Amino acid sequence: MQVLPLQSGSAGNCIHVEGNGVRLLFDAGISGTKAKQRLAEHGYGLEGVDAVIISHDHSDHVGGAGALARRFGLPVHITEPTWHASRLAERGGDDGAWRHFASGATLRFESLLGSLTVETIRTPHDAADGVIFVVDDGKHRVGIMTDFGHVFPGLGSIVETLDAVYLESNYDAGMLADGDYPAFLKRRISGPGGHISNDESAELIARHGKKLRWACLAHLSANSNAPEVALATHRARYGDGLPLTVASRSSASARLDVH
Repeated sequence: MQVLPLQSGSAGNCIHVEGNGVRLLFDAGISGTKAKQRLAEHGYGLEGVDAVIISHDHSDHVGGAGALARRFGLPVHITEPTWHASRLAERGGDDGAWRHFASGATLRFESLLGSLTVETIRTPHDAADGVIFVVDDGKHRVGIMTDFGHVFPGLGSIVETLDAVYLESNYDAGMLADGDYPAFLKRRISGPGGHISNDESAELIARHGKKLRWACLAHLSANSNAPEVALATHRARYGDGLPLTVASRSSASARLDVH
């Protein structure tokens, strides 16, 4: 499989995954134009994407979904509560583009070369019906895991099955505490329905990521984190043995291969 982060963070999220001839976009928080340009930079066409899969209703994950459906004719897989909460249902049109799945379901996508399955895992994030994903090509398993509230029961067992992970490492606890966000927003970010800190992300990998071949740290806060801070926190917890990268907040990152 190949994983290409097109953008990650509160300004927009979108990840391209390819395997066995199937091409998927996870989340649509950037415009179709940006997605098309960034895919083209890596030799891909947007029109060849088989499906868009939405994790939850926050605009930095779903804001571009309507345009991808209307302008590019891409099928968008989304839970019905997320479809309604994002107000996509109210906008009408493109009825054939929306493919509803139940959170917790496993989706299967076929090509002439094989298939990809996508396991959806419901999360306690403060969204209508949020999910994270595990993509499986029959040989390897990759986690797409951001915006999941807190390290909920069973998550560690899932991470133990993964060969690679795209994992939220949103904030540094000290930077958040000392920053200029209002108190209610600090509580929301660090609360059980908010985001995962560098320490929590590093602990999750240290305890459960023994099989991982790489980890990509994602959804970093612009105000309460920095790539060098996130990387240092992870390195301090489990050393230099695991290749680490950080997904860019403003552009496509380098492609990551799992083989």
